[in-house]
Amino acid sequence: MQAQLTAQQVHTIQASFIHKVYAWMCLALTVTGFIAFRTAGSEAMVNLVYSNGMVLWGLILVELGLVVWLSSAIQRMSSNMAIGLFLLYSALNGVTLSILLLVYTAASIASTFFITAGTFGAMSIYGYFTKRDLTSWGNLLFMALIGFLIASVVNLFLQSEGFYWILTYLGVLIFVGLTAYDTQKIKQMSLELDADSEEGRKGAIMGALALYLDFINLFILLLRIFGNRR
Repeated sequence: MQAQLTAQQVHTIQASFIHKVYAWMCLALTVTGFIAFRTAGSEAMVNLVYSNGMVLWGLILVELGLVVWLSSAIQRMSSNMAIGLFLLYSALNGVTLSILLLVYTAASIASTFFITAGTFGAMSIYGYFTKRDLTSWGNLLFMALIGFLIASVVNLFLQSEGFYWILTYLGVLIFVGLTAYDTQKIKQMSLELDADSEEGRKGAIMGALALYLDFINLFILLLRIFGNRR
């Protein structure tokens, strides 16, 4: 497809698609933030979610299930259903992330959000404009992510503070790298899809989900470093 298009046409297609991806990602982040603030501001909701461990773990399992379902079955569902599942996931994520608003000060959350946005934006710009092929990053980052997740679970039992901080800084590096990698992957994908088609809309949702997860996880890890507890 690229060989049949002029450089200007390629640029226009890629820019249009990435804008749609970012629009969905920003909408999801807005939903997450709104739900988190509403949950943290409601004593009834806080008691419902955090006074019973089964409720919290149930929400987390539902969120994981939604991500797996959306990622594995998106080709068999409509774009509207994919959008609905994505926004449902972002809303549930807002409920579980509301604990951050109760643990950290509002000022440190705000400052960390801007640090995250700046870091995320810089790496996304790099991923979009670099001429370097970041494909090789994918497997390395995926293996590092699996190791990070396993080690994080292990440390729930070890409760090692030193290991906790090693994992925190390692996690930041992983999601910084994933931001650049996912952005380049989305840019390349834009030339394989018709953005206005059913497949194109679903592709934009999957791209938005990938960047949303990169942003949220980077924010949580940076909050560990820069956040001030109440």
